[in-house]
Amino acid sequence: MTLPDYDSSYYNSYDALGLAGLVESGEVSPAELLEEAIIRTEYVNGELNAVTATYYEQARKAAQSRLPQGPFRGVPFLIKDAEVLMKDHVTTTGSASWEGDVADHDSTLVQRYKNAGVVIFGRTNCPELALKPVTEPEAYGPTRNPWNLERTPGGSSGGAAAAVAAGIVPVAHATDGGGSIRMPSSCCGLVGLKPSRGRIPHGPDHMESWGGQSTGHVISRSVRDSAAMLDATAGADVGDSYAAPEIRGTFLDAVYRSPGQLKIAISREKWGPGDYSPEVLEGLEKTISLLEDMGHIVEEARPDINGELASAAGFTVISVSAALALKQRARQLGCEVDALPMEAGTRSLLEFGRSISSLDYAEAIQTNHGLARSIGQFMQRYDLILAPTMATPPVPIGYLNAESDSEYTRRLVGFMGDTTFFNQTGQPSISLPLYWTDDGLPVGMMFSAAYGREDVLLSLAGQLEQAVPWKDKKPSVYAGKK
Repeated sequence: MTLPDYDSSYYNSYDALGLAGLVESGEVSPAELLEEAIIRTEYVNGELNAVTATYYEQARKAAQSRLPQGPFRGVPFLIKDAEVLMKDHVTTTGSASWEGDVADHDSTLVQRYKNAGVVIFGRTNCPELALKPVTEPEAYGPTRNPWNLERTPGGSSGGAAAAVAAGIVPVAHATDGGGSIRMPSSCCGLVGLKPSRGRIPHGPDHMESWGGQSTGHVISRSVRDSAAMLDATAGADVGDSYAAPEIRGTFLDAVYRSPGQLKIAISREKWGPGDYSPEVLEGLEKTISLLEDMGHIVEEARPDINGELASAAGFTVISVSAALALKQRARQLGCEVDALPMEAGTRSLLEFGRSISSLDYAEAIQTNHGLARSIGQFMQRYDLILAPTMATPPVPIGYLNAESDSEYTRRLVGFMGDTTFFNQTGQPSISLPLYWTDDGLPVGMMFSAAYGREDVLLSLAGQLEQAVPWKDKKPSVYAGKK
């Protein structure tokens, strides 16, 4: 398929709020924006495999209807094939075990997206049960990185990141249980904010996900889109176990507010196992220099935590959560868990999750709480923590297809950064596209704030976006005129 002859550069030039502004002024209609997004999907998805399900006709009806007067009215939108339900559609979480599982209701978050005015027209690819930092499910095949088709877009929200980076949509739903918003944002040169625990609702089907480690939000090209979508979707739902504290003003206000002089802790060594690659460390040094030139105070410091113990606790929670999801699906289908179709890696995780005792799980939760306290005390001395989002630039497709568990673990920890710690503590954390390697691969830098302080993250992100704009950087596979 080829792109049409008409000039669609307006779609490239605006972020989601900008496109909504065009709808508000009458310069373009929601139906026209949707058709542009559909054309772009069909143009590049054959190369990327970012979108695994499309709802074109339903979306066309929605675009021609009376959409809510939300901040994103008329903006085309994609939801990840995980964590959230959409009425009359299937959420597979990248697994053949959930094929045919049609939802009879919307998740609270999906309803809030609709109330914000977006037009949902499809779902994006993710690894089975959203368990890996790459997006290569056997059920749907790998998603490829628009910057280099031989490389991963990251995971587990790799389909969302690839779709945004390639210009299909300016913003897309994503989830983050161990870095799954920030990691693909790093791999694809995008903005990825993981909100504080309790900021985004999980209802009505789950009050929390992965023991409170997972949350939902979006991947975007602009900082303000991420902030405005947080304003539109944040807030506890009825029956939620906890809620993140309120901030002064709005999250969008924070983007335009000076952060003042910040005291930022940095670490040139990973807290968990493995090391940062030379390219990633070069990006870190350039980011440190940029921050110092902007007047911020940067110090090398790290909290007093046991990285190995914390990593083991996080893995325990994820394993048990995956085993529980499979058990519940088997019960729903009336079969034994072992009869469910699943990938070999998922089956290994199932076995490990089933081997965890109730005492071991309780101890892992206790470790997470202790980690939150330790880093919370550390954050009383610093406004932010800076570290590379990933340990290396995007790895090749198939890199994690190791023949042994030990080799898989070696490659996994060699690729991942320290994203998971901030899932365990519940702190907000954002990846920003601040560096590109000599061969054109994006490398994200991760800033993390005290619990409930997304406003501090967004103020600095807005300042950095002005200092080193990234909006005009386009990958080699792009659904529009560059």
